[in-house]
Amino acid sequence: MPAETPAGLVGVGLMGTSIAACLLIAGHTVAAVEVDAPKRRRARSAVLALLEGARKEKLLRGDPAKVIQRLAVSGDYSALAGSRIVIESTVEDLPTKRQVIGKVERAVSPQTIIGSNTSAIPITKLQKGARHPERILGIHWGEPAHVLRFMEIICGKKTLPAYAERAMTLARHWGKEPSLVRRDIRGFITNRVMYAMLREALHLVESGYATIADVDRSLRNDYGYWMTFAGPFRYMDLTGVPAYAAVMRGLFPELDCGKKVPRLMKKLVKTGARGVANAKGFYHYTPAQAQRWEELFLKFSYEIRALAQKYPEDVGDRPIR
Repeated sequence: MPAETPAGLVGVGLMGTSIAACLLIAGHTVAAVEVDAPKRRRARSAVLALLEGARKEKLLRGDPAKVIQRLAVSGDYSALAGSRIVIESTVEDLPTKRQVIGKVERAVSPQTIIGSNTSAIPITKLQKGARHPERILGIHWGEPAHVLRFMEIICGKKTLPAYAERAMTLARHWGKEPSLVRRDIRGFITNRVMYAMLREALHLVESGYATIADVDRSLRNDYGYWMTFAGPFRYMDLTGVPAYAAVMRGLFPELDCGKKVPRLMKKLVKTGARGVANAKGFYHYTPAQAQRWEELFLKFSYEIRALAQKYPEDVGDRPIR
């Protein structure tokens, strides 16, 4: 399946617009469906802005004004009819995603890959009741989707390997370094590891061991220093495996293992905080500061991509299993 294959997209919110930009940069024609009229009206200009930024950062070689012509935005699912792959990027809600997948199935051919951009929902649950569950899989993007090399392809119980292989090939055309999650599990790889870290970070703050700023500072200057260069297993190899086993024996029994949303998180969400999106989160922002952080995040994403590309993922070595 070449990169120029017609692609479909459902949902052009924050992530949907950057996914659209990624697909356009890779050479696809993109049929996007958005049922929310205001989002539909804003989609084209939002994607164009991302394409213009991508050209400045040399991620896009063509003229953004010409590239955007390959994007069509509609409120009608029939627009997806010619797509060979469709990305569902709607809200993180199981009933909503199932409903959307059902509408996509009625619009496309039985061989069209349907990939759900979900952060944690088990793909097997999304396959339930589908006409052709074998072609449904998870395609977990990071934000900004057109910049990051991250991608996880997740198989549900009924996903056929051939579809996963096709998705992995496409992911590489999109400029990603995809990981394949061979067995369905909630949260996949990165979110299972990250949310364990977030739980412990919230525990440290709630219990008075450190402030929000101190936790951020420590992780930024430790994880933030090495994580782009090496994953956790490579890092343990680089810094001495036995020491980690010794620390695990004493530390694991004392880590937070709570199964409920932390109090601090519930309290913050109850206030309506959404982070820089509404200038209200774990930190206090003026609208100008929130916008500046969004701009810095995008700039950093381009710079960290360039840095990571200087170092190979491997040098011919192989993991033990």
